[in-house]
Amino acid sequence: MAWIETIDESAAAGVLSDLYARTCDPADGRVDNVLKVHSLHPEGLKAHFDVYRAAMHGTRSLPKAEREMIALVVSKLNGCHY
Repeated sequence: MAWIETIDESAAAGVLSDLYARTCDPADGRVDNVLKVHSLHPEGLKAHFDVYRAAMHGTRSLPKAEREMIALVVSKLNGCHY
C-alpha cells in the first residue's frame, strides 16, 4: 500500500488549519484522508474541495441522495476502494 505524508489536524497551522476547519466532517471533526493527502499543498486541497462541493451541491434539481448514489456507482465502476 502506498504511503503519503500528511499533516494531522492537530499540527495544521495557518491556511491549512483554516481549510481543515472548512473540510472536516462535522460528525467527528476529522478530515477525510482523500482530502488530507493534499495537506502538503493547501492550494490542491482547496481545489479538490471546491470541485467536490460543486459536484455535490451545484445541481439543485438533483437530490443529494441521488448525487451520492451516482458517486457511489461511478466509484465502484472505477474500482475505487474508498
